[in-house]
Amino acid sequence: MSGRGSLARKLAAGLALAFALLLGAACATTAEPALEEAAADTEAATVAPPAVSSRLETVQERGRLICASLNDTPGFGYVDEAGNNVGFDIDLCRAVAAAVLGDPDAVEIRLITAAERGPVMQSGEVDLLVYVTTWTTSRDANWGNFVQTMFYDGQGFMVPKSLGVTSAYQLAGAAVCVNTGTTSELNMADFFRQNGMEYSPKTFEEAQVAFEAYKSGACEVFTTDRSALTALRSSLENPEEHIILPETISEEPLGPMVPHGDEQWFDLVKAVMGILIYAEAYGINSVNVDEVAAGDNVKAKRLLGTEGSFGQEELGLEQTVGQTVIKSVGNYGEIYDRNLGPGTGIDLPREGSRNALWSNAPCADCPKGGQIYSQPLR
Repeated sequence: MSGRGSLARKLAAGLALAFALLLGAACATTAEPALEEAAADTEAATVAPPAVSSRLETVQERGRLICASLNDTPGFGYVDEAGNNVGFDIDLCRAVAAAVLGDPDAVEIRLITAAERGPVMQSGEVDLLVYVTTWTTSRDANWGNFVQTMFYDGQGFMVPKSLGVTSAYQLAGAAVCVNTGTTSELNMADFFRQNGMEYSPKTFEEAQVAFEAYKSGACEVFTTDRSALTALRSSLENPEEHIILPETISEEPLGPMVPHGDEQWFDLVKAVMGILIYAEAYGINSVNVDEVAAGDNVKAKRLLGTEGSFGQEELGLEQTVGQTVIKSVGNYGEIYDRNLGPGTGIDLPREGSRNALWSNAPCADCPKGGQIYSQPLR
C-alpha cells in the first residue's frame, strides 16, 4: 500500500511539473509579442517630432515679409502720387523687413479690409498686421499678440459745418457712417446708448467706402479715430466746410500685431519697435547713424551693435540690426514727421500729446506729456 501511494504521489508530482512547464511556455509565447509591442511603443515615444520652422526662418526662406495693412487712410497707409503704398503703418512693416531681411523693400503689403483682420491673424497667413488696429483684450485673446503701442488715438465725429452742430451730444437722430468690424462701430453704439440718443448707423465693409458715403451726403456724420478723421478731412476738396467735434469718446492705442504661437517672433518685432523709439530718444537718425556708432554714448552704441548687446543673437538678428533699421526707415520721429507731421497736410502735432516721447514730457515727476515708450534695449 505504501509503495503504491509513494509511486502515485511521484506520478502526480511529475504531471503537475509537466503541466506547469507547458503553461509557462504558453504564457511566454503569448507575452512575447506584447513585450515587443510595449518596447516598440517606448522607442516610438522617445523619437522627437519633426522640427517646426519658426516664423523668422519662414520669412527668411521666403525672402519677403508678408504684412497685412491698408491703402485708403492718408498718413497711415495710402497710395502716393508715384503709385507707392506709403504711410506710418507701412513704414513699421518696412522696419521689420529691414531687421530680418536687410531690405526694407522686401515686404509684401497684403491689403485687407478691417473685418478681415481677425481671420488673417488667426489663420497665420501673414507675418504681421499693421492696420491702425486698436489693442483690446478680446483681440489679444482671439487674434494674436499686440506688440507695442506706436500711436495713441481716440474716436471722434466729423460733420459738415452746415449742419450747425458743435458737440457730439447734439447728434441725436443723426445718420452715422462707420466702418464695420472696427472698435469704432462698438464705441459709437456705446456712446449713443449711454447718452440716451437714437441714431441711424450706416455700416460699410471698407473705410474709404464709408467716407465716400459721408461725402455724398448719405449720412450726416462720419466716425473713426481722430487721427484718421484729420487725415481724411485733409483730403476733402473743401476741408474747411467740415469740422471735427471736440469730444473724444474712447481710448485707441494702435500698434502692430503678430500671430499667436511664436515667442521669438513676438519678442523680435517688439525689439524692432524699441529700436525706432530709442533711436529718437538717443538722438540717432538716418543721417548720423555711423557717427553715433563710432561715438562715446554707451546706450546708443549698444543699440547700434558696436558695444554690448540687447539680445540680438537670441532674437536671431544681426548684431548691427539697429544700424540697418534706422538707415532704412529712420527713427520714430522721422517716421512720424514724414507721414503725419508738418507739411504733410495732416499736421498732427506731437508736442504735449500722448504721441510725444516719454522723455519729452513737460515735467519729470507727474504723469503728463508723452507716452511713446518701449522696453529698455539692454
